[in-house]
Amino acid sequence: MTEPGPWQDAAAGLPHPEHDRAQSPLPARAYPRGPQLAGLDGGRGNRVLNLILVGLLALVAVGTLVYFADSLGANVFLICGALALIPLGICLFTLLWIDRWEPEPKSALLFAFSWGAGMSVAASLVVGQLVRPLLLAGSALSNPESVSALLQAPLVEEIFKGLGVLLIFLLRRRTFDGPINGVVYAGTVAAGFAFTENILYFGSAMTAQQDVGPGLIATFVIRGLMSPFAHVMFTATLGAILGYAARHGGTALALCAWTAGLIPAMLLHALWNSSSMISANFLVVYGALQLPIFILYVLGVVLLRLSEARLTRRRLSEYVPSGWFLPEEITMIGTGAGRRRAAAWARTFGAARTMKRFINLATRLAFTRQRILAGSRLSDSLQQESVLLERVTAAREELLSRQAGTARPGHS
Repeated sequence: MTEPGPWQDAAAGLPHPEHDRAQSPLPARAYPRGPQLAGLDGGRGNRVLNLILVGLLALVAVGTLVYFADSLGANVFLICGALALIPLGICLFTLLWIDRWEPEPKSALLFAFSWGAGMSVAASLVVGQLVRPLLLAGSALSNPESVSALLQAPLVEEIFKGLGVLLIFLLRRRTFDGPINGVVYAGTVAAGFAFTENILYFGSAMTAQQDVGPGLIATFVIRGLMSPFAHVMFTATLGAILGYAARHGGTALALCAWTAGLIPAMLLHALWNSSSMISANFLVVYGALQLPIFILYVLGVVLLRLSEARLTRRRLSEYVPSGWFLPEEITMIGTGAGRRRAAAWARTFGAARTMKRFINLATRLAFTRQRILAGSRLSDSLQQESVLLERVTAAREELLSRQAGTARPGHS
């Protein structure tokens, strides 16, 4: 494995931050220097607020689970909780795989999961009880179970899961700038919701039989193995729409997109629930309706991932004329194969983590550049771009220094 292009030689004319800024793809004001530069995740006040909110939501999630443990009984709760961990693991592993191109902050993902597992479940249960009589009175459906599955659950649950996604957008605007971001954040909220809901469903099936019987096994297979992504798909639809709006416009457009995104999320939720109520053979309905929806969802995510890669290459290419990047680096950063080769090369001299940081920073830079072109939060985006350019340059210099075996003080 050889080094990626001109990186073989530290003197091969690599970009440097002290180039002629008059040739920059952006105005000179895009490159402020000195104390006015802020961190990538906002000021200290924002970070403290995020930590407080994550802590509060985690407490709500724990409190919700404790309440259900008391209602179901400790033994039932532990068995059902262990079973619910299986579909949760499937969903989270998949979401982290989807998130590889531009990984989201772990604190934001914890916020999303805690909201889904606690706040959205508790709010849905409380508000659902208040809304059900109104829906029964105003609906042509007379069966309470049908009203709950087709109207109450899609309406109430998607609103409260969606509120969590909207809150993440408002609090973590800098890391919520594309459809994949929306899919990951919304999917994580939904995975947390499904985890707690599965405990309740498994607990009901187990309590009805007072043992681990066929009812619990059937419920686990259907909900945990055959359709673990159901809630993820519903809410991820909203997340993708919100992320698309965030990439191409400001907060006002994003709020409109969030409202519009609730509609397909609710409809998909109602359609999915209706398929489980059809009296025909479940496997036939699953193969004819639920499985095709899942396949379409997978294809949509693949297309979004390809779009992210294209956008990364296109936006970073705009920095080539001014010398911030080399053409070879665009291929290295903007393709999966290029990233794998770069990681393999960096591992030969113990700098894999530095290479990963370089690629992640460059990817965030590409998405920040997109926000600038869209005119979204222009002042903040310009400032963030400057921080990213300097950190990308520092990461590159560290890689070259590590390669030459002459790492300077202050780099690790």
